[in-house]
Amino acid sequence: MESPTTEIIHHILILLLFIIAVGMLSGRLASWLRLPDVAVFIVAGMLLGQGLHLINETSSSLINQLILTVGSALILFDGGRNLKLSGLRKVWITLSMLSVPGVIVTTLIVGAAVHYLFGLDWLVAFLAAAVIASTDPASIIPVFKQVKIKERVRETVESESAFNDATGSILTFALLAAVTGSGSLHIGTMAWDFVKTAVGGILVGAVVSMILTYLVAHFRLGVLKDYTTITMIVVALSSYLIGDLIHVSGFMATFVAGLIWGNADTFGLSMDDKLEETASFADNTSVMMRMLIFILLGSQVNFRVLGDYFWPSLAAVLVLMVIARPITILLCALPDRKVKWSWRELLFMMWVRETGVIPAALSGMIAGMGVAHADVISAVTFMAIMLTILLQASTTGLVARKLGLEVKAEPAASRPMGQK
Repeated sequence: MESPTTEIIHHILILLLFIIAVGMLSGRLASWLRLPDVAVFIVAGMLLGQGLHLINETSSSLINQLILTVGSALILFDGGRNLKLSGLRKVWITLSMLSVPGVIVTTLIVGAAVHYLFGLDWLVAFLAAAVIASTDPASIIPVFKQVKIKERVRETVESESAFNDATGSILTFALLAAVTGSGSLHIGTMAWDFVKTAVGGILVGAVVSMILTYLVAHFRLGVLKDYTTITMIVVALSSYLIGDLIHVSGFMATFVAGLIWGNADTFGLSMDDKLEETASFADNTSVMMRMLIFILLGSQVNFRVLGDYFWPSLAAVLVLMVIARPITILLCALPDRKVKWSWRELLFMMWVRETGVIPAALSGMIAGMGVAHADVISAVTFMAIMLTILLQASTTGLVARKLGLEVKAEPAASRPMGQK
């Protein structure tokens, strides 16, 4: 007779192998249909979860939380690893505006829509809006691995998705405290929480990555050079863990750690002889993580809740996509005269704003706390995930081509050293 521990291990292994097998088939289908794989993964999850009941993992289970956390951290690290610091310096004004004021503008517009569509109190409406106000790096970064677009646009949108998670999370927790407690917001406390969480995450990621990158890539003192790939995973996960343990943004720490690792040459360090090895490992790990994340996420879409609030949820998410996002881009990017964004670039950024892992986690936490109207928040969040990934992610390549922003991949031999 099997022990309970053995049964749990078998359950986890069966679940992982089943999802990966489905993920590989879905990936081939996505390639055939010329769609980003995350869109096909989430549809497969919906079919296998709520449709056929072959995946029944709850959002609160340990294996689900572990996959979401580890997978998001590794995807974020890989996203940072593929960005250039020189490129970010050119777009820092737009990036800063989108990451903080942009999230607040989105929350205000969508919150007003939720208030009138559902008849909720203003604070609860703004809470629902804050959950989906930030863009999702776990959704966006994989799409841009498959859709090649102009570099400064890609770097801006990917970095925004990493940095604005801190703003969205802080705003959500502040509004949650107001809804469940005093009923009022403390702007000073929110501002300090943001500075502490965001800056703390940046510092943690930079320190952890600098130390371990130095031990891998320094000409004389690179004692971990033979373990470069293993060290890369350690950098990603330890940055998240340390950040989370000291209550700063673990995801921001991971992203910054990837940024430092991928720009080692800027600091006089070199990993040129390990580029092919690390790039291949990171690519395969990233693919497997998004299989696990999005198939699980799709399996947890609650069609009953969605059905109860289908039309107002649809209207709220359409406001997010076609009103709030364009206004946010115009207010935050258009004034950046240093970059001088073209209208085609602005239109593309208006369309690309996927919702995914972080909003799903926040919504699940709110539901677990038994907050009033948590079912409405869940419905709006599920609708945002489904609509933005299935509609926006799947049409990113088409929109990029129509706007003339798609670029052809360079042959490997012609790429500069240090680029993938």
